[in-house]
Amino acid sequence: MTAPAIVILGQGSLATARAIQQVYPDALIHGLAGRVEGADQAYNEFGATVRQLYQQGTPIIALCAAGIVIRTLAPLLLEKGVEPAVLAVAEDGSAVVPLLGGLGGVNVMAREIAATLGVAAAITTSGELRFGTCLLNPPSGYQLGDLELGKRFVSDLLAGESVRIEGAAPWLDQANLLQDQQAHLTIHVGSAERTPAANELLIYPKNVLVTCQPGPQLAARIRAALQDAGLAVQSLAVLLAAETEMANSSLHEASVELGVPLRFAGLPTQADIAITVADAPLDLSQVGRPRGRLAVIGLGPGAAELMVPAVKAELARCTDVLGYETYVRMAGPFRPDQIQHCTDNREEMQRARHAFELAAQGRSVVVVSSGDPGVFAMAAAVIEALHESGDPAWHQVDLEILPGVSASLATAAQAGAPLGHDFCVMSLSDNLKPWSIIEKRLDLASQADLALAFYNPISRARPWQLGRALEIVAQHRTAETPVVLGRDIGRPGQTLRVTTLGQLTPDQVDMRTMVLIGSSTTCVFPRAGGGEWVYTPRWYGDKPAS
Repeated sequence: MTAPAIVILGQGSLATARAIQQVYPDALIHGLAGRVEGADQAYNEFGATVRQLYQQGTPIIALCAAGIVIRTLAPLLLEKGVEPAVLAVAEDGSAVVPLLGGLGGVNVMAREIAATLGVAAAITTSGELRFGTCLLNPPSGYQLGDLELGKRFVSDLLAGESVRIEGAAPWLDQANLLQDQQAHLTIHVGSAERTPAANELLIYPKNVLVTCQPGPQLAARIRAALQDAGLAVQSLAVLLAAETEMANSSLHEASVELGVPLRFAGLPTQADIAITVADAPLDLSQVGRPRGRLAVIGLGPGAAELMVPAVKAELARCTDVLGYETYVRMAGPFRPDQIQHCTDNREEMQRARHAFELAAQGRSVVVVSSGDPGVFAMAAAVIEALHESGDPAWHQVDLEILPGVSASLATAAQAGAPLGHDFCVMSLSDNLKPWSIIEKRLDLASQADLALAFYNPISRARPWQLGRALEIVAQHRTAETPVVLGRDIGRPGQTLRVTTLGQLTPDQVDMRTMVLIGSSTTCVFPRAGGGEWVYTPRWYGDKPAS
């Protein structure tokens, strides 16, 4: 089961949340920023947070009134069969109410939480109250055949009908079912293909493995092979292919279309499609290994609300996190099963190679950058490491770059739109390129009248470069040219200051400051409430007629 999220609104709920966390050690406690201290993760808006968790399929344990949760999720309640478990728990732990996810184990969770809190779960599901189990939610390793037929089947049982069980269903041994070997109603457990009928509840063990080679219309051909073998597609548990074909798109497309995982192993020459049927549901941890994944992500400037959803989802599902320690801490918190590999900020290439080594083992790896990973960050180092590598396993890794809000864009947004026209982004660090190149680019960009954004403007090891850079810019800009200084934008203690090129001196800047220098058209005017708006208009020269 995916680790649940425990969502609380006030400090008084924290003790109850911690008690629930003992049941689900991998669960994170999400506390409302400004109201809760000591939560694992802060959020700013209850509704947006809960809806995002729901859409990601994360089970939700909300310590608040049930009505709040219902109103929050009401717009999303479209398909009952695919919803995660959602529970409302009283802040003092006196009530546990399962709300959604009857097919996702919500009642099981409700009982587990209630037992820990010493209360009775408010179970209202008729079938579960009568039979002591949810017949429409078989355990892991089994799949229900038809939900709608299943609902009618359970209704007949609730009306007093007896039932017989065909096949191995050990989880039903303790169920309160009226069993009769001559009963009209049947619970059938098996992998053979059967025509659905109103008097049968079909449950399929996930015990079929298909070994296959890539090729066109693979999913359709697998379905046909299963049909020829008299096997139900619902019993298909996994596809297995040669590890040399990890990057083959037809295999991944078939896996998605059939809704089963894809695993790889060192296989000898094989038939196009081979079927193996096990005696019991397959343990996927014993079948080959998954294709490794490496995602290079951008955290944005630091504020959680400025992190893009795709990055949050990647962090939630990864097994390993690599990066400069400061940025790894920003990306957390992490579950106990997620391994953190923190390194010095100057070890980019070693970090990139280590990431590929882990991903080539089948792990899901994240390399963390602040801002955007493609702007003076880890994306280029990771791609370079791959370019230099002759290891075929590295080239089979599923590599993806996920963008983030860069420091220059975050600072510009705080000030208004100083980068509203063409602009140039430069690093003033000469660690990886000669200062002569930096001077040349500064001169040309200033001549071209581009707005300028400076990363790494100054440090203890480089105390003079910013002063020289400003001298070069001043040869092509007036002293009144607007300048924006953004320090730690998106992080606690952020500051934003608007000055001019003539007033700017290097002692006003440090390594954590983003320097934005306007072009000849950049404008400044007062904003209500104090401060100034800075923008570079989209037009150049004479303003176009509106």
